[in-house]
Amino acid sequence: MSGVPAEQGFTVFDVGGTTLRVGTYDPATGTLSRVRRMPVDGMHRDPGAPVPVLQRRVVEQIVRETAAHTGGRPPRALGVAFAGPITAAGLVLAAPTVWGRRGEPLPLGELLTKRTGAPAVVVNDLTAAAWRYAAGEPGDFCLLTVSSGIGNKVFRGGEVLLDADGHGGELGHWVCDPSPDAPLCDCGGRGHLGAIASGRGVLAATRRAARADASAFGRSGLGALCEGRAEHIDNRAIAEAVRAGDSFATEVLRGTLTALAQAIGGVFASIGVCRYILMGGFALAVGEPYRRLLVAELTRLGCFGLGPKQIDAMVSLGAADDDHGLIGMGRLLAERTPVPFAREAS
Repeated sequence: MSGVPAEQGFTVFDVGGTTLRVGTYDPATGTLSRVRRMPVDGMHRDPGAPVPVLQRRVVEQIVRETAAHTGGRPPRALGVAFAGPITAAGLVLAAPTVWGRRGEPLPLGELLTKRTGAPAVVVNDLTAAAWRYAAGEPGDFCLLTVSSGIGNKVFRGGEVLLDADGHGGELGHWVCDPSPDAPLCDCGGRGHLGAIASGRGVLAATRRAARADASAFGRSGLGALCEGRAEHIDNRAIAEAVRAGDSFATEVLRGTLTALAQAIGGVFASIGVCRYILMGGFALAVGEPYRRLLVAELTRLGCFGLGPKQIDAMVSLGAADDDHGLIGMGRLLAERTPVPFAREAS
């Protein structure tokens, strides 16, 4: 992929629960180039490994890919968007979708600075992604990702709303089902929003529904895609079935969206944010049908003071690509680095 040489741009990473992305961001033009994607060396590849082992593997992978990206030279600037709550000092407090249940906090920023020879800026992946959309949004907004897990960030007054210890933007760990047999979250808790409405949560719910009503599943479009076998269901098949209007897959998805709509309603009622941008691999794979189902559930539950047309207008889909964290991380580095640059048109 063409673009500015790595030594002239910023080296940016987006580390998610399943995929690690690396690219070069040109602060002079606001463009992204030389993007590569690969499986992250976390629990997605080795679910039985201890947390400290997975932490070391992920650090080594970022260091290794930084050297490969820059030809062994220290990067001009290094930014890492990471899936987990992170303090202002770059301390990763937890990473349920990357290495599972909570281990010891990981000083990722400090480790990468020492290992790569460049000051490393490490922020939550949704914090980074919010900077991508900040340039094009005229007012405050809430960015929501529905992928391996669920996360959110509110951008207000030119900044992402977080405290110095990284608290905020973790709707995925809101307990929306307090029952003792509620779905288990990757962090070890039960009944969290992410366990119910994330891509993984929807997959688990769909498999349960298929086993509970094998006849209906077998007659469905989803059943045809999966040869009538519940164990063959995956998120790709669910997204395809919902886009095609399959009632079985659509009704399961609709059931998982009640909790997400309640969470959005709580954010709206508490701080008055009227723009919600949806991103994440699962939500964007389903696309407009996902947005419509969520809007319908928000309308059914109600947003105090808003009518149906206003509710419909406040929810939109993000860009249909996988570059949210990389572009946002580049823009954030450009904001914090005293180098003149031109923002890309938006």
